[in-house]
Amino acid sequence: MELNCADLEIGLHRQDTSSYRVELRFIAPKSEADNRWVGGDLQLVRSDLGQLGGPTLDAVAYGQKLSESLFADPKLREAFKQAHTIAQDREVPLRLRLFIGPSAPELHSLCWETLRDPEDGSPLLTDEQILFSRYLSSLDWQLVPLRSRADLLRALVVIASPRNLSTWQSGGRSLPSLDVAGELERARSSLKGIHITPLASAGTATLNNVITHLRDGYDILYLVCHGDLSRGEPSLWLEDEAGNVKIEPGSELVARLKDLRQQLRPRLVVLASCQSAGSGDDQCSSDKGVLAALGPRLAAEAGIPAVLAMQGDITLTTVKQFMPAFFQQLKQDGQVDRAMTAARGKVRERFDWWVPVLFMRLKSGRIWYATGLTLDRRGLEKWPALLNNIRQEKCTPILGPGLTESLLSSRCEIARRLAEDHWFPMAPHDCEDLPRVAQYLAVYQDPSFLRGMLAKGLCQEILERWGNDLPDASRGAPLGKLEELNELLVAAGAQHREQSPMEPHRVLAGIPLPIYITTDFSTLLTDALVAVGKEPQVRIYPWWTDDVEPLPAIYKYEPGYQPNVQQPLVYHLFGHLQKPDSLVLTEDDYFDFLIHVTRNKKLVPPVVLRALADTALLFLGFRMDDWDFRVLFRSIMSQEGRGRRKRYAHVAVQIDPEESRTLEPERAHRYLESYFEDADISIYWGSVDDFVQELQRRWEADAP
Repeated sequence: MELNCADLEIGLHRQDTSSYRVELRFIAPKSEADNRWVGGDLQLVRSDLGQLGGPTLDAVAYGQKLSESLFADPKLREAFKQAHTIAQDREVPLRLRLFIGPSAPELHSLCWETLRDPEDGSPLLTDEQILFSRYLSSLDWQLVPLRSRADLLRALVVIASPRNLSTWQSGGRSLPSLDVAGELERARSSLKGIHITPLASAGTATLNNVITHLRDGYDILYLVCHGDLSRGEPSLWLEDEAGNVKIEPGSELVARLKDLRQQLRPRLVVLASCQSAGSGDDQCSSDKGVLAALGPRLAAEAGIPAVLAMQGDITLTTVKQFMPAFFQQLKQDGQVDRAMTAARGKVRERFDWWVPVLFMRLKSGRIWYATGLTLDRRGLEKWPALLNNIRQEKCTPILGPGLTESLLSSRCEIARRLAEDHWFPMAPHDCEDLPRVAQYLAVYQDPSFLRGMLAKGLCQEILERWGNDLPDASRGAPLGKLEELNELLVAAGAQHREQSPMEPHRVLAGIPLPIYITTDFSTLLTDALVAVGKEPQVRIYPWWTDDVEPLPAIYKYEPGYQPNVQQPLVYHLFGHLQKPDSLVLTEDDYFDFLIHVTRNKKLVPPVVLRALADTALLFLGFRMDDWDFRVLFRSIMSQEGRGRRKRYAHVAVQIDPEESRTLEPERAHRYLESYFEDADISIYWGSVDDFVQELQRRWEADAP
């Protein structure tokens, strides 16, 4: 269930050596208004707060002093009161995000979770109607892909208790061995219902082993180990292969996680407390909360969406109550800040309730989405009509680049790598815009250079991901030729279809469809159709030339050819690897394509024009705010037959807006659904894989 919240962000930024600037940004529920308040100085007497802190922190006195400092400005206090009141009046939670800017990282050392209500002095963050997190912007511009709620969540549980730990000291104190069996049992109890892979000491809890396992894809990294803090730099006491102590700098963990592709990074990292072997339930952990210093860096530098850490020692009793409540709530709706609030409510009577802290780079607070839902959270209602149109051979899929994301990276990641490799000079957010990056390379060098660099980069990725499954002849160093790229795609695609029954091209090839319109450059769809015994006929729209393209070969011996299920037409709109000049890559290419298709409508085969006007359209594999879809959509809408299109139920599959691309996901929902309202296109919120799996299941169940 998607939460309907009032959204309040409090930003703290260094102003000078002794003060900070406070900014408020508020959005009321179901409102488009973005209310901002800038001003106010935060005067922190850090020495006073330090005297209140330490192992015996007085949470009441500390929180009161911190609140007095934060809300010292009457205007700020009044703005907070209004936001809180609006949320209460509308009976929705207040999502409160404390944004500590890059200029003030030292503020993370303060115990913000102890804040008191500036009006009545009550604990502010034990109120289950306030969803609190420390919010960080990230230096990593990669997307935050959300996993489908239908998938089984997986956790990698790492417990490091090196065998020679007793011979080491940290900060003048001996480090006790961990209760490995107890820690593992607590992790299993807390993560009940989540698949666990344990790396529980005995030489398994090495950094290399952790990273190797994460490449298999885990949602949660649950780490238990001793830590040390030297000059503000945390270190982790992990193991070497022999099970002895190996101290790893926290910066190394951050760097290794950052090096992973975004899809392979855990959505949530839990830096759990260390409980000594034999300690009772009222015994405190002994790590002093030093690993919490890693939280901001994991979020801001490594791009981890959410980090749960302990900012001080915590009792085993509190851990036993907090952790199961947190994960139980998290499994229900994927809202990590809501899970944090629910768990904090469970331990609100404990003296150490404030110790767990949540660092996030998620504005929506969630780490997965529910598939197939519309903005009003109902499922896709057009399934019966879609299946009926397929049965009647009245459905035309229009396929985008998202179909290859299970085989290759997303277009955004491809663009980002090209931008990094070739010193793209524009704004950081433009680094993920492939047409814009391609435009830069085509102008800065030339179009041939662009195609060569794109081919070389994709070849390298295929070899890295699929090299062990490819024929020996395909494993040489890529030269940057499009022909070479096509050969590797053919080989990797065949392996992927064989290994994955729900591979999108394989599923679509097995469904009775007479025409496929695709923006993909490769032969992956054609290969999948051939693999199921069909005879696809390929044609490319000739936008790059004034010469009329010759008819497909089948017309030479079958002049009356009409696309059918056994001999479907595969129509490439944005070019084909076998014709390098045909590729639509740059911004100029998209403009030229749109102008050409608008002026030369007769070059589109009549059967394709009829399909666009007289069948149900299934847009699959697009992000609908990207260039390729917008140009495609406009070119389709410019064709004749707009009135006839209203006879059919059209469906577009859209991945739920990613956190790092979409500032306000709910508003993005509303925008896209209103954008396509006149075209009568129902939006399925989910990934291509989510959709084809549900399509296959429904098609098989609906078959006679």
